[in-house]
Formats: sequence, structure tokens, C-alpha cells
Amino acid sequence: MLKAIFFDLDDTLLWDQKSINEAFKATCEYAKKKYDVDVEQLEEAVRQSAQELYSSYETYEFTKMIGINPFEGLWGNFADEGVEFKKMKEIVPTYRKEAWINGLKRCGIEDATFGAELGELFPQERQKRPFLYEETMEILEGLKGKYRLLLLTNGSPELQNTKLAITSELVPYFDEIIISGAFGKGKPDVSIFEHALERMKVSSDEAIMVGDNLMTDILGASRAGMKSVWINRHNKPRNEVVPTFEIKHLGELFPILDELK
Repeated sequence: MLKAIFFDLDDTLLWDQKSINEAFKATCEYAKKKYDVDVEQLEEAVRQSAQELYSSYETYEFTKMIGINPFEGLWGNFADEGVEFKKMKEIVPTYRKEAWINGLKRCGIEDATFGAELGELFPQERQKRPFLYEETMEILEGLKGKYRLLLLTNGSPELQNTKLAITSELVPYFDEIIISGAFGKGKPDVSIFEHALERMKVSSDEAIMVGDNLMTDILGASRAGMKSVWINRHNKPRNEVVPTFEIKHLGELFPILDELK
């Protein structure tokens, strides 16, 4: 019998991709006022620069393991416990500046001072733009009291807690919140799923994982012997990882839960 539902956070309940896109747009629009640069061209240039820089740092393998992407690095502070987070905290101020300075250069603009200013503006713009999917609250309300709910998210504890602070209406619905950076390993590592099952005092066949990422949420659940629901809002093609169920909208969860009763 199903007793617990584990939810991923980013791009499952929280529309993180939209928040990042809108923050990029706002920052690039600001740059356009000074240099009349093409907004989309600058965004693409900064994204490329950020990815190149991010993968060049010694912390890269750690960030992959914990599940922190390059664009989170552009606005997170990483004031977290542990040696690797301390390294990230030291790297990040330079990373932010360089990503924007290099992005401007790719658009033919040499202005390090302005690049540094954009690097500081982007985190402010991201903080101002928290988005939930329109169905998120309705779904959580519909599940409250019927199942125990756990939030299982990859990332830096400080950054994920910042996201939860600016969407604080989510937090009361969850019995437990587990963040990979605090645990020490990220999804799809089986140990974080086993830890979550222990915390919820349920067996693998009494819980189901709901997430948008086949290679973290669904693969990890599968390794832990759990059922899974892949939320595939954008018709992404499947790969070798097979979810138990696939949905396009969180509202489709209810018929699945009824079926599993």
C-alpha cells in the first residue's frame, strides 16, 4: 500500500527554468540600454561562457555529484558546511563576473566593470522571480493528509533553502525535506533514496518518486526499488531509463494514485 510520495523540487513543483530564463532576460535588457546589444545573443553568450568556466573548476565533479548546475552558480552563495562548498564560495564571486565579462566579449563588448555589474544584477533578478507551476498548490492540497510527503532535492542547502524561502507556501506541506548537499550525495545515488525511505519510515514499495529528470529522479528511484512518475511537460524523448508512469501535468497524478490503492 502506498503511504508516501517523494517530490523533486526544481522543474517539478518549482518552475526554476522559467525563473532563470526571466532573470537572464531582465539582466540582458539592462545591458541593452547601455550597449544596444542583442538580448538573445548576449544571453546565449553568457550561458556558454558560464558552462565553460563552470566545468573548468576543480569543484566541477562535486557539483555534478550534488546536482548544482552552472546557472545556480550564477546566483548562489554556497555558504554551506564542507570543504567543497567552501571552495565554491571562494570561486563564485569571480565566476559570476567572468561569465558576464566573457559573454559581453563574445558580443564584441570589452567592459569588465560593466560585466561585473551584470554579474551582481543577475542574482537580484533571479531572487525576484520565484515561479510555481499553476497546479502545484492544488496538487499538494489534494494530497495533504492522505499521504506523507517528502521533498527530495539536489543542490546546495543554502540555495535550495533560499528557493523555499521565496516560495514559503510550499514548505508546510512536507513532512521531511532532504537536500543532497546536506546529505553528501545527490540523486540518482541510491543512498539518498534509502535515507529518504528511512526518514519516512516506509519501505520502497510504500513510496513513489515524482520528478522531471530521468537521470536523477527516475533512475535513483528505480535503483532503490521504488515506483516512479516522470513529469514530462515538454515531450522530451525517453532514454534507457524507464519510469513506472509518465505524465504531462501533475493533475494526472491522482488517477495513478487511485490505481495504486
